[in-house]
Parts: sequence; C-alpha cells; structure tokens
Amino acid sequence: MNPNLEKLQAYPFEKLRQLFAGITPNPSYKPISLGLGEPKHATPQLIKDALVANLNGLANYPSTNGSDNLRASISNWLAKRYAIPALDPMTQILPVNGSREALFSLAQAVINPQQNALGNLGKPIVMCPNPFYQIYEGAAYLAGAEPYFANANPAKNFAPDFSQVPDSIWQRTQLLYVCSPGNPTGAVLTLDDWEELFELSNRYNFVIAADECYSEIYFGDTAPLGSLAAARALGRNDYPRLITLSSLSKRSNVPGMRSGFVAGDAKIIKQFLLYRTYHGGAMSPSIQAASIAAWNDEQHVIDNRALYIKKFSQVTPVLQEVLDVALPDAAFYLWARVDKYIQISDTEFAQGLYRDYNVTVLPGSFLAREAHGINPGSRRIRMALVAEVEECMEAAQRIASFTKQLMN
Repeated sequence: MNPNLEKLQAYPFEKLRQLFAGITPNPSYKPISLGLGEPKHATPQLIKDALVANLNGLANYPSTNGSDNLRASISNWLAKRYAIPALDPMTQILPVNGSREALFSLAQAVINPQQNALGNLGKPIVMCPNPFYQIYEGAAYLAGAEPYFANANPAKNFAPDFSQVPDSIWQRTQLLYVCSPGNPTGAVLTLDDWEELFELSNRYNFVIAADECYSEIYFGDTAPLGSLAAARALGRNDYPRLITLSSLSKRSNVPGMRSGFVAGDAKIIKQFLLYRTYHGGAMSPSIQAASIAAWNDEQHVIDNRALYIKKFSQVTPVLQEVLDVALPDAAFYLWARVDKYIQISDTEFAQGLYRDYNVTVLPGSFLAREAHGINPGSRRIRMALVAEVEECMEAAQRIASFTKQLMN
C-alpha cells in the first residue's frame, strides 16, 4: 500500500462520530444537524427536467473534456458573472465531477516530487489555509508533498495570513490552495490579497488552485471577487499558473450531480486533461445536459441566494446574544467562538449541545491543524445553515438556551 495513506487523518465527521460515541441525545428534541455542509434547498425543476430528457446519454461513453455545449455554457457563465472576456472553451475550461475530485487530482498532476530533491530543498510544499477543506491536506500527502498551513487571521476577517510564511517555505511551494469565499470562515479575498498571491506565484513559480464553490451565496449587494476577475484586473490576461475550480452543488442545490469545472491557465488545463484521460474523470452525458441547463439559468440562483439571506438575517441575531459570531462575507456557514461568556472548549460545547438539545455542530478544531503554536479552529464551531428557515431557527434557539444554561 502507498505509505502516504498512513498520513491521512480521520475526516472531521469521523472525528465527530467518535466524539459523540456513548452519548445519548435528549429524546425530547427532534434531531437537527448543522454539521454537514450539504445543501438542503430543493433542486430546481429545470435541472431535473433536463436530466430526465437526456437519459439516453447513459448509452454512450463520455469524452473526458466534455461536450462543446457544456464548455461553452461554462465560458458564457464566467464571462457574465465576472465581467471578463469569454475564456476559450477548447483550451481554458474542463468539466469535472464536482470540485472535490478535481481539487484532489489537480495536486497529483501538478506536483513534481523530484524537482525539489534536485536542489536539496526537501519535499515539495502544498500551501493550505488553516482552517481548511480537508481534501487539500490529503491531496498534498498522496502527491508526495507536505502541507504547510497559513493560519487564518481574525484581523483580516479570517483570511489566511501569508505574510508570516518564511522564504524557505515559499521556495519549496509548488501548489497553493485558497478558498474564497472560505470554508468555514466565509472570508472573501480582496484584490490586494490576490495581488499579493500573484506576486508570490511569479516569484516562486507555484500554481494557485482557487476553490470558489461558494461564490454564489453571499449577503451584500456586491458579488464576491473571483480569481479570474482579479487576474484580469491586474493584467494577467492568460491566467498564468492559476486554476479556478467551481461547482453546481451549492449554486444550484445539486450535490448529487457531482458537476463542476476547472478553468484558467491553458498549459495546465492541457496537462490536467491528459491526466484525467487516464484517471477516468469523464462526466456522464446525462449530467452534462443537466449541467448546461443549470449554468444557463440564473433566476434559480437568485432565488436560492434569497433563501440564505432570509435565513442568516434571522438566525444570526439569535446566536449573537450568546456567541461571538457575525454575518460572514459569503458561503452558508456561521463561524462562532463559543467562549465569549463561558470557559469551554469547542469539543465540550459540541458534546453538551448534542446531549442536552440534540443539535449537531462541528468543532472548529476538527477543521484545522495545530500550526505555529495554535489551532486556529480551537474554541470555535461551524454551523451549516443548509436546512429550511424554520429548522435553522429552532436550532439557533436551542443553542441559545444551551449556552444560557451554561452561563447560569
């Protein structure tokens, strides 16, 4: 077996299962889970109709680079969403089976384990935000690299602080993952942030993987800045060493379709397509047809966002009475500090809430790693407000009751 498999940590939800082992939740309350970030809003009918109407596609082997129509629909969406010239559908866009598998496989294609060895620099580095989506770490290890964690900075609205990374680490860095809007913090990178990252990429020649799967869930009047738009604004018109990844899962409430794309640097896309041809990353023609319907329609996205705005506007004030929490820039998580009024760890809070009120939240320390002397997720919880408004409000009221109970 690949010895790097031994480096993989238990996934956060397995850690949560172990944390709750032996605990019997209060049967007086119906279970409510805010743990898993799985969209619960209804899948738009137009997407289901397109899928059903194209079931004959199941009779055909799909091509790895997807249909011309799908790539064109993605290119058109990117141009409209970010006010940029249309990317070349043939060379700068590649459909993938959800951003998760592409985030993982991109590292396998990009990382060169021998490159650093020739200069006696040590193993390649994959830079990750901290806290982070756990796929980044696993992708690094199984590509023969080492993850290096840039801790979230509360002073930067929990965006990762790359200013503290030493030059010796940057010299070994071959791939940098960045998530904007962030999971779990909801932080959105600014144009200044992107300028810093692009300058570092120029200096040290690493690839940037921009995970933007939460880009369409936001709460202000201005949509989050994307990496491609930032690159164009800064004169990087060919997107050198930049790969953007996005997905329909959150935007269109179709996590089960496993449909997304990568876009950006044509040289990397070409090599990634070669990798995926062997990897077996082709998308079903039926899913492609449904994806085209989704990317071509914006009204269901507007309607979906309105549901989240309503939900967060009602839930956040209730939780602010007892927790240190604020409305995020974007995404569908609340990232709350639990020890504003009481001395308690994130794991103790999650256990007690589950035991007394049958509500599941995810301890923040499970989403981060001990790095540079701290775990930046410690004493925080992530709450995924993915259910309907009424259920999320019920969960918020139970969390408030539980916290007030601890305060007395």
